[in-house]
Amino acid sequence: MIFSTYQFILIFLPITFCGYFMLHHFKLQSAAKLWLVLASFYFYSQGSPDFFPFFLGSVVGNYVIGSTLSNLQGDKHRIERALLLTVGVLANCGLLGYYKYTDFFLVNVNRLTGADFALKHIVLPIGISFFTFQLIAFLVDSYRGETKTYDVLHYLLFITFFPQLIVGPIIHHAEVVPQFENPDNSKIIWDNVAKGLLIFSIGCAKKMLLADPLTTDAEIFFGDINNHLPMLQSWFHSIEYTVSYYFDLSGYADMAIGLGWMFNIAIPQNFNSPYKAKDFQEYWQRWHMTLSRFLGAYVFRNVFKKGSKYRNYYVATMVTFFVSGFWHGAGWTFVVWGIVNGILVCIASWRNRKGMNTPVWLGVPLTFLLAVMTRILFVSETFRDAWQVLKSLIRVGSLHMADAIAFANDNWKNIVLTFVGLGICWFLPTTKKLTEKFKTNWISLVYAAALLIICICSMDKVVQFLYFQF
Repeated sequence: MIFSTYQFILIFLPITFCGYFMLHHFKLQSAAKLWLVLASFYFYSQGSPDFFPFFLGSVVGNYVIGSTLSNLQGDKHRIERALLLTVGVLANCGLLGYYKYTDFFLVNVNRLTGADFALKHIVLPIGISFFTFQLIAFLVDSYRGETKTYDVLHYLLFITFFPQLIVGPIIHHAEVVPQFENPDNSKIIWDNVAKGLLIFSIGCAKKMLLADPLTTDAEIFFGDINNHLPMLQSWFHSIEYTVSYYFDLSGYADMAIGLGWMFNIAIPQNFNSPYKAKDFQEYWQRWHMTLSRFLGAYVFRNVFKKGSKYRNYYVATMVTFFVSGFWHGAGWTFVVWGIVNGILVCIASWRNRKGMNTPVWLGVPLTFLLAVMTRILFVSETFRDAWQVLKSLIRVGSLHMADAIAFANDNWKNIVLTFVGLGICWFLPTTKKLTEKFKTNWISLVYAAALLIICICSMDKVVQFLYFQF
């Protein structure tokens, strides 16, 4: 089940919302929270029914380990805690590794040894890359003594709350559990409902009206790479995919944040106009911010050591982006994509430390250009495909006026959508600013209703969110 479907908007969401607040209204707080947990379980089971028993076992197992770690504080339990944390982290990584990287491992073993192991073609469970990070963070914080022993209902709400369960934003227990514990959040707050509907509608429009048509068109191009790609088509489809990828991810994040507000839960922002960044260090401070926050807290800080030649900022940055690349997908193109991004971040950081600030008028378009080029590597199935597209970007001899006019006539709708998307990225306020300035009035309600009606009328074709494949 995904957000942009009739089943979710017209059936699942109203039933879940009404049941949750009705139980709270009758002072059945535990029953209300259990209702939300069960609804979230149902939501997940619709997307990965075969994996659901393993998901349930993983969630319960991590609760047992995390609670035990929280209770085993002090130096006398140091060895037991270290062993328990190791077991928990390895179990989470092992489950993720089996489902996500088994075929990648077998392909490379076959290539290096000449063996012929059959590939498993394991279906990747939706959301496994995201909830695994949340579970690991919970275990590490429990080991550090930074959590309290949550009761099982609040823990389950933290992990399974359906708006963020599948594609994030990646939430932290310390920012969500207290909101569920707050009795003021157990009643309907109509301003929050109105705000949530507006943000959800904006996210739905981003996904369905911009991301879906652009992604569908761009994937046709990247799915049939040849040796003689025209320059104009390569530039357009590369920019088109870069724009669509942002609206797909940020659209989902907006929908999740909007749903959170309906239940009086503030989910952290995930994007802050990344294409307005003037260098790649700033770009990654604005792009998928909850992922960057997790990697910074649990990878970068464990590698970085101030004053150490071999564990300095640049080494820690490269390790972090290597992990990020490998996390994004089971392929060497993703690993190299992560390394390239790490290098660009290190260059930007070095320039900033030296006071070599790039002016905005130059930095923003240059950073966007680099984002387009790295996105080519990200979306290409092989290095050869990526190289063919990159080469075609400078194939000036393929430019012909007649071909350009014909291409524009055939693709004018997507060209218009791409420019509209760029205009939104560069000139309109972020969802965060809209949230901060939000006031419930008839204008915002009419705007939200209009967007939602347009989206509902366009739901004849369901297009999966791009991050479902990661």
